[in-house]
Amino acid sequence: MRIWHQSFTVLDDVPHYRDALRRHLSSAARPGTTVELHGMAPGTYPGSYPGVHIGHLYLTNLHREQFVRAALRAEDEGHDAFLIATIPDTGFEEIRTLVDIPVVAFGNASVAYAATVGTRVGVVNFIAELEPQLRRNMDAYGFGSLVGPIVQVEKGFTDVMAAYADPGPLLEAFRTAARRAVAAGANVIVPGEGPLNVFLADQGVSRVDDVPVIDSLGTALAVAETRADQYRRTGLRPPRSGMYFTRPDPDTVAAARRFYYGDRA
Repeated sequence: MRIWHQSFTVLDDVPHYRDALRRHLSSAARPGTTVELHGMAPGTYPGSYPGVHIGHLYLTNLHREQFVRAALRAEDEGHDAFLIATIPDTGFEEIRTLVDIPVVAFGNASVAYAATVGTRVGVVNFIAELEPQLRRNMDAYGFGSLVGPIVQVEKGFTDVMAAYADPGPLLEAFRTAARRAVAAGANVIVPGEGPLNVFLADQGVSRVDDVPVIDSLGTALAVAETRADQYRRTGLRPPRSGMYFTRPDPDTVAAARRFYYGDRA
C-alpha cells in the first residue's frame, strides 16, 4: 500500500522535523505500507515560514493549489490514499471532489478518532491565528459540539524545531497548555500542527496527567490505511451529489487548470 503524505512545510528546509516525521510514520505504518513524504515546493515561503502564511486566508488559499496538484498526481501514479498532513485540512473539501482514492485529513481524522476516546476534545497548538479556521472546519464536519478549548502553547515554530536538540522547555510548555485545556473541560487532547504532534510522538508523550493525548498524524495514517482497504474491497468513496461532493468532468477540470496555471497545471 502506498500513501502520499502532503505537508504544509518545505520538508528539506526543516531536516529535524523531516527526519522525525519519517521515523514516526515508518513506525506507525502497517507492514506493507509505504508512506511517501512530500512537502511544499522550495521557495514557497520567501522570508517567512508556514506559521505566518497559514494564518492568512488568501495565502492559505494560494498554497492550497499545491495540495490539489499533489492529489491529482497521487491518483495518477497509483497511490492508495492521499493524506493531508496539516491540521487546517488545506484543500480537503476540494480534493475529495477531484479524486476517487481516499482523501484523509489531519484535523478531520484526529478529532473524529479523539471522540471515540473522550467526550470533549481540546486542541493544543502553537498558531493562534488558526482557531477560527479550525472551528469553521469542525462545524462543517459536524464536529463543532465535540471540540471544546483550543489552547496555544507559548512557543513558536522555531522553538518547536529547536526542541529536537533541547526537548525540556517545549515539553513543559505543552503540559502547561494541555492542563489549561483540561481545566476548561477537555478530557482528550489533540496536538495541533504536524511539527508539534511529531515532536510529542518522538518524545513518547501519550498522556498529560489523567488525560490521553492523541497521536494526530499516526491516527490519520491509520485512517488512510483503513480507507484504502475499504476502497479496494468495496469501492467506498464519498457521496457524488451536491456541490461539496460531486466530481466534475475531468476534461473540464483539466481545461480550467490549464487556463489558470498553464504548464504548471
